[in-house]
Amino acid sequence: MVIGVISWELEIFGCHSLKEKRSVVKSLKDRLHDRFNVSVAETGHQDLWQRAELTACLVAGQKKMAESVLQSADDLVAGEARARIIQSYKQFL
Repeated sequence: MVIGVISWELEIFGCHSLKEKRSVVKSLKDRLHDRFNVSVAETGHQDLWQRAELTACLVAGQKKMAESVLQSADDLVAGEARARIIQSYKQFL
């Protein structure tokens, strides 16, 4: 059993309120959960309008499977037009 964790520090474009930011973050969280069946939470920068930290986690039988899912999730976040990845971290337990 392998636990895979990935975190993204994001710059959110064009947000002028926390409500606008939450819309972008919620959309990303929902798409990640729906497409890859990962657990996702906003883990940092909750009080900033144009910054966010998201963390996704999954449990897989093999490390190769966890790596594949996390890479696909990373590609989805990288393709988000309303946000830019500042930094990302992956970890396998």
